[in-house]
Amino acid sequence: MSCGTICAPPRPTWACPPVDSFIAPAECNRKATASRAEYYLALFASRNCEWQPSTVQPPHPPLLRYYDNEHDRSTWVRGIFDRTARDYDRLEAIVGLGTGSWYRRLALQGAGLKRGMTVLDVGTGTGLLARAAVQIVGDATQVTGVDPSPGMLEHAKVPPGVRLLTGSAEGIPLADSSADFLCMGYALRHISDLSAAFAEFYRVVRPGGRVCVLEITLPTSTVPRAILKAWLNVLVPQIAQVVGRPGDAPLLIRYLWDTIAACAPPDTILRAFSEAGFLDVEHRVELAIFSSYRARKPG
Repeated sequence: MSCGTICAPPRPTWACPPVDSFIAPAECNRKATASRAEYYLALFASRNCEWQPSTVQPPHPPLLRYYDNEHDRSTWVRGIFDRTARDYDRLEAIVGLGTGSWYRRLALQGAGLKRGMTVLDVGTGTGLLARAAVQIVGDATQVTGVDPSPGMLEHAKVPPGVRLLTGSAEGIPLADSSADFLCMGYALRHISDLSAAFAEFYRVVRPGGRVCVLEITLPTSTVPRAILKAWLNVLVPQIAQVVGRPGDAPLLIRYLWDTIAACAPPDTILRAFSEAGFLDVEHRVELAIFSSYRARKPG
């Protein structure tokens, strides 16, 4: 497959929107036997098409085994999290083998979170990262959580005083310069537009404020990648079928794996942070898969 000019996305069946301004060729419309995530990874690796600037940067191409098109992404994602909210903390503990709370505190402190700071947790879900932030800043009233899923907010377990708001990364319901520190825990893959989200992050963080985004990143080495895939795509869904809501819980875990496999690479995310105006942008990795993206707003 080769492409000397920029390829147009296929129509009218389904389009392949840009990730880091990538315009997928028409071949992406064929019925592939491999999973969509694996197909896109191969497509990106081939580098047979050109790249061009784009104002919209989804974190990954549409995963059509779950929803019909890019416009349905947000609705489907909100729905699956609504339906699995009561099981989410249990599933998270299984996925992370119980290391989540320790790592979250370590990552937040490493990114500069200190006692007395005001914190905004975007994609707060059931409040796992917000709880870690409260332990560090020492005052629950200094922490605000935002999430688009009513179900997740309903099942959030946060200390009294933490404010919970309905909103998205692309539309944060807070005034400009509202927080000293903004964090996001494993939710970057579920947003619609990196550029819009990072522009909002820049808007709501005070001058000199810091951002810390935690993610699971696909390992670069073959063996760790195979282990992660076996864990998230095979073993954990089987466990989830027993300990969570049958059907939806395993579906959520498989969806999480597919978003990890198809997610834009770290260099793309770092570039999007820089383009939004942030400084001191960096990416750190622990245990080959746990990524921490850090940045600072000038001022």
